[in-house]
Amino acid sequence: MAIEPPLAAVAPTFVLAVTALVLFAFDSIDPDSSNNPVLAGIAFVGSLASMGVAAVYLVSGVGSPATEVYGGQLVVDDMALFFQFIFGSVTALVALASYDYLQDLRYQAEYYILLLLAATGMSLMASAGSLAVGFVALELASLPSYALVSFLKEDRGSVEAGLKYFLIGALSSAVFAYGISLVYGATGSLLLSDVATAVGGSGLPGVLGVGVLMVLGGFAFKTASVPFHFWAPEAYEGAPAPVSAFISSASKAAGFALAFRVMVVAFPIGSVVGAIDWVLAVQILAVVTMTLGNFAAATQENVKRMLAYSSVGHAGYVLIGLAALTGTGNADIVLGSGMIHLLVYGFMNTGAFLFIALAEYWGVGRTFEDYNGLATRAPLACVAMTVFMFSLAGLPVGGGFVSKYYLFAGAVNAGVWWLALVGAVNSALSLFYYSRVVKAMWIEEPAEGVDVSSYPATLYAAVIAAAVATVVLLPALGLFSGIAFDAAAVFF
Repeated sequence: MAIEPPLAAVAPTFVLAVTALVLFAFDSIDPDSSNNPVLAGIAFVGSLASMGVAAVYLVSGVGSPATEVYGGQLVVDDMALFFQFIFGSVTALVALASYDYLQDLRYQAEYYILLLLAATGMSLMASAGSLAVGFVALELASLPSYALVSFLKEDRGSVEAGLKYFLIGALSSAVFAYGISLVYGATGSLLLSDVATAVGGSGLPGVLGVGVLMVLGGFAFKTASVPFHFWAPEAYEGAPAPVSAFISSASKAAGFALAFRVMVVAFPIGSVVGAIDWVLAVQILAVVTMTLGNFAAATQENVKRMLAYSSVGHAGYVLIGLAALTGTGNADIVLGSGMIHLLVYGFMNTGAFLFIALAEYWGVGRTFEDYNGLATRAPLACVAMTVFMFSLAGLPVGGGFVSKYYLFAGAVNAGVWWLALVGAVNSALSLFYYSRVVKAMWIEEPAEGVDVSSYPATLYAAVIAAAVATVVLLPALGLFSGIAFDAAAVFF
């Protein structure tokens, strides 16, 4: 369904940007006061509105056919709207949970402004129609994220994590920008559709191959894939827990949204295979990322750090969406499966980190031992955490089971059955360390000195809402997975 004017198709992104401006204006009126309920309310309503507009556009067919804005610099199609729905929902959950987490902290307005600006950048990444817009959008998402990670200015771990995240991010941005310049030198364009036309007849296949490889390196950083994953455990552990939830879910989804569009649209494997076989490169990347992330997670004693490494492992699972584009099998299902896993991951992983925020609010430590017997004091929250853990492992208690099934079935269908086998073995390994959290909460004797008499309402509500969404997605994915597959089909 065509929408007039075409600029209206970018409404989900505009809503996030306008919400950030409203927060800025509100804080400018009286910068010395802090009205946390209003600030959190504005951020929550704005994120929810963006998610709602994306959902309405998706269902009403605004993205089909795709709407091009500014000469194709921005492309709003079903895939962009699908990811914008993910960004809106994760941002809303984090804004809701942050109300209690920030109660006694300063610079609350700045926190919500940075959150909304990062979400705006992520939304732009999903609809970037050129490498230049993709780079600018990536920076718009990254710069506020660096500041959010180091938001706890009095905490040495938070500041150190933010600095490391910034330094590695700056390096990866340089690699990404240099890769873009090489692609421009080989094809003469930055517009994805024009690059796709030129790559087949490029007279500089070597330059193009190196450029594609460097662009892929930029995506590896944003998605916390090996070898650019070093920042993830440090940043997730040092950042405030709601920020860890935000960058491990929404930021990762944004990196994959841009990667899916750029690699599939600009560098069709049939045209660039003479310069570089990027599908083979992604297959290697997927195996190494899955395996290293899960083995590292299995050796952790800190729950937050374990989740950080498991996040690396999940980046490896999603990479199967690109790694299985071998030209055999159904490409729509393979790529759509990656999108579905990111949707489910947005709820189950955000919920897991928000549970850690809840535990920190109660003064519970970060090791597995500190979680001993927590279920006797907060049974409902521990049920939610159990759902997150088992769904992340791929057991049929949440949407994680269906999304992994789609991913592995798509890989088998594409002829890379060994990739599905590696994924299944890694999922079995992940059950070991996810079960440790469940065992500590439900089976071990309660730890002393933990007081859970106070129940932070919004943080608690965000955890429960994420758990309900994770469970509901188990049957719902069977009904609505066609939306993701149709969204992926626009590329083929």
